[in-house]
Amino acid sequence: MKHETLMLGGLFAACLLVCASVLGSMLIARPAANHALATTSAACATTATTCPLPRG
Repeated sequence: MKHETLMLGGLFAACLLVCASVLGSMLIARPAANHALATTSAACATTATTCPLPRG
């Protein structure tokens, strides 16, 4: 019984650490895709090539 309790405690600690790091990265991270999307959208509007983005 002692071994199972230690295993469950270690699993709980590992899950808590993973959840805290994921939550922290979501709160700290800044979206960088907006600039790339705006650049691609502007390039599609100015060129006559086939655009991967829908216009509108």
